[in-house]
Amino acid sequence: MHVISRKRLNEFAAKYPDAQSALSHWYRIMKSHQFANFAELRDLFPSADQVASKTVFNIGGNKYRLIAALHYNRRRVYIRAILTHREYDKGNWKTS
Repeated sequence: MHVISRKRLNEFAAKYPDAQSALSHWYRIMKSHQFANFAELRDLFPSADQVASKTVFNIGGNKYRLIAALHYNRRRVYIRAILTHREYDKGNWKTS
């Protein structure tokens, strides 16, 4: 999959250094696989959830959340947000 954009991962990791390892791991897995659908994605990310048109990943032992729009047919992953668990719970990300 083509992840757009790595810059968001780097910016979040700079702000929250303890997330860097988990984000790098997520990125490597996403780059090295071509998922045909959500079911295939769940094979590698069993805690991933579909929320409306977005996919939510638990990062760093459920400490952070990565929200992405996945376009399986185009093999693209658009990172919409990376949030702390507290920011995620506020729900503001659902409107973007």
